Amino acid sequence: MVVQPIEGGGAVLPPAEPDEFRYARTMPAMSQSTLREVLALASRPGVLSLAVGLPAVELFPAADLARVTSDLLARDPGALNYGIPYQPLKARIVEMMAARGVDCRPEQVFLTTGSQQSMDLLVHMLVDPGAPVLLEETVYDGIQMAMKRLGARPVTVPTDPETGIDVDAIEALLEGGLRPALLYTITDGHNPLGVSISLEKRRRLAELARRHRLPILEDDAYGFLYFGSEPAPPLRAFEDRWVFYLGSFSKTLAPALRAGWAVVPEELVPRLAALKHAADLDTPSFTHRVIAAYLETGRLPEHLALLRGEYRRRRDVILQALDRYFPPGLRWTRPEAGMFVWVELPAGLDTAQILRRAVEDEQVAFSPGVAFAAGGSHANHCLRLNFTFCQPEQIEEGVRRLARVLTAVLG
Repeated sequence: MVVQPIEGGGAVLPPAEPDEFRYARTMPAMSQSTLREVLALASRPGVLSLAVGLPAVELFPAADLARVTSDLLARDPGALNYGIPYQPLKARIVEMMAARGVDCRPEQVFLTTGSQQSMDLLVHMLVDPGAPVLLEETVYDGIQMAMKRLGARPVTVPTDPETGIDVDAIEALLEGGLRPALLYTITDGHNPLGVSISLEKRRRLAELARRHRLPILEDDAYGFLYFGSEPAPPLRAFEDRWVFYLGSFSKTLAPALRAGWAVVPEELVPRLAALKHAADLDTPSFTHRVIAAYLETGRLPEHLALLRGEYRRRRDVILQALDRYFPPGLRWTRPEAGMFVWVELPAGLDTAQILRRAVEDEQVAFSPGVAFAAGGSHANHCLRLNFTFCQPEQIEEGVRRLARVLTAVLG
């Protein structure tokens, strides 16, 4: 189909064939996420998956959630009805934010259906079609999909594997006149790179946001999952107007609860509420009540300590296995938070092709770098490994199988 230009910019779609749908202009950019395709491969019977970023099922606080759910339904059947944003959960989130070093009020907390919805709503609020947005050149695919849906124009910057996003590159673009609608970044346990932003860079990013009035979407999905000493505070701790914090219960409690939040200036909450009303009203109000009831038990700190200890153990297992089995000359990150290790193969290799060979020959799966490349084909020779979903012995076996594939590929 050819899209014809019209006077004054824009375009007009030609008349549709009798049985052809008329799509929005942004639809040609939308295709199924590469990670969805990877999930289909990784879900084949017998495949050992180090691919998708799933938490450990056996570590979900299932018994506690079942108990508080039963109690909630017994005392308040109306919890299953439509409901306004649940204020007790907002109050508990304020306490959680304080534990991360962020001072905020319940009026600044906006409840969402997972942090993916938070970023989607904020993108819709801030980004005009065709507007420039700042992204790391290797970045979570969910934000890429949200940008494509609006036809935004990504402007990418590199990421240092030790200290995080390249703040010098951001400053150069801003000083050069670029006026992006927003910057998106993951502060701790970057997906897919595993890196955490240094304290010095966090302070500089906050200062740049203030000076240039640049909204920063700070995705902190992994900030509670650190493996050593407590990390530096989030960006939001250094700038409370231009940094919009995105939090999630998916990685700390359970993904299927579909519950997250944003911390934003209070004046933006009504605008986000209008956008959310158009998308899904007030869902999931029931799980918001369940989560609030769980948090009221005081068990979250103990649960987070359990997750950190077990995920640190699994992180150590995968790093030791990579050291032991992988061919020489390859490089990988050593994360201090999150769920992922990023592996770099020799340039010129295509890990999307290697993935199919790995599934067919060794029944092991990973995520190819192309899924995270916002800046072109620079990550085609890279891959992401998840270490939180599988048991330690499965992690080692998965790395051993993948090492056999890579040894054969490298000749």
